[in-house]
Amino acid sequence: MTGAVRLEPMSERHLEPLLSVAAAEAEPGEVMPPVEAPAGWSHARREAFRDFHRASFAGLDGPTRTQMYAILAGGEVVGMVRMTRRDQPGTVETGMWLGRSARGQGLGGAALRELLNEAAAAGMRTVVAETTPDNTQALKVLGKSGAELRPDGAKVYAEISLDATPPAL
Repeated sequence: MTGAVRLEPMSERHLEPLLSVAAAEAEPGEVMPPVEAPAGWSHARREAFRDFHRASFAGLDGPTRTQMYAILAGGEVVGMVRMTRRDQPGTVETGMWLGRSARGQGLGGAALRELLNEAAAAGMRTVVAETTPDNTQALKVLGKSGAELRPDGAKVYAEISLDATPPAL
């Protein structure tokens, strides 16, 4: 994959390419909440994927309080990153996934940096995330992005202050 990472707000235009990447390069549990449906990428699960993403088309001020972005590299959709308003003023939570073929190339870090810019432009001061201790790639990306990492049993909590000086990469 070549070219810069770019984020584009999720829309109908991105939905089918994103679903294609998800179905070909990820397990349903990696890219969407659990649903009652046959295992794998069944018709019902594909519809639930579409509905899940459409529910957030209204952005941070919409009913889900979530802005999702398609992650594009080399002009192709390779994954998704989101920010969701938290109850604490000026705070959003982020989550991301990439198709298997896009992993390990620095795209996650680049996408997170772009998301931090979007969060700051939306007036946010803090971005938080949650992962597991065995998700070493996520921990690496969060650490390089200046996150304070706090392990707590089966979870690792991350907090990035947008008021801090960004780390040198």
